[in-house]
Amino acid sequence: MAKTILVTGGTKGIGKAIIKKFAANGFDIFTCARNDRDLNQLKEEVEGNFSGRKVFIKQADLSKKADIHAFAGYVREQGIPDVLVHNAGAFIPGTIHAEPEGNFEHMMQTNLFSAYYLTREFTDAFIQRKSGHIFSMGSIAGMGAYPNGGSYAISKWALRGFTQCLRQEMMEFGVKVTSILAGATWTASWEGIDLPEDRFIKVEDIADAVWVAQGLSANSVVEEIVVRPQLGDL
Repeated sequence: MAKTILVTGGTKGIGKAIIKKFAANGFDIFTCARNDRDLNQLKEEVEGNFSGRKVFIKQADLSKKADIHAFAGYVREQGIPDVLVHNAGAFIPGTIHAEPEGNFEHMMQTNLFSAYYLTREFTDAFIQRKSGHIFSMGSIAGMGAYPNGGSYAISKWALRGFTQCLRQEMMEFGVKVTSILAGATWTASWEGIDLPEDRFIKVEDIADAVWVAQGLSANSVVEEIVVRPQLGDL
């Protein structure tokens, strides 16, 4: 029976790159996104390009608690994933004192609460099984303050703290926990910027980092991976 990976927000960017990397190496896929058409296109592409692989999809907006529970229930009907990647997120730059009303709530719900509630849907099964690997897709915005970070940076600081706490809780049960802290990565979030693509991290590089980290023996865990553009932060 194939191993499985659950990747939230899997239709674009880093999430899609992780899905393709794991599908190429024999994993079946669970994923969600807000757009049904994008999900169906992803399923067709991955199952068409990687023979024998299965992609289980469900429309969900993970800023909504009810959608998180519904998606988790759908996944459990198929089985418990071996790897869980909290990739769904929102990026809206701004300043704390001047950003639009609601930015804080939206960013916290999407970037932090989704990881918290979805993790709780699977930890009991991971603990009972004594295996599993949970990744959070953080950011260097969670390592140090920077101009115009606003609520996005706050949410990523909180996500990093959540991941560190989870690591301490899960270590005795054989469940691994890793935080990916990436700098500027070439995704839709940077569309329209007047910089060359090679100034950014490739999404495939993030996918490779996740793949290598999950492949270590049971004796070891990579707690944090920091990835930056070769020429430095933007």
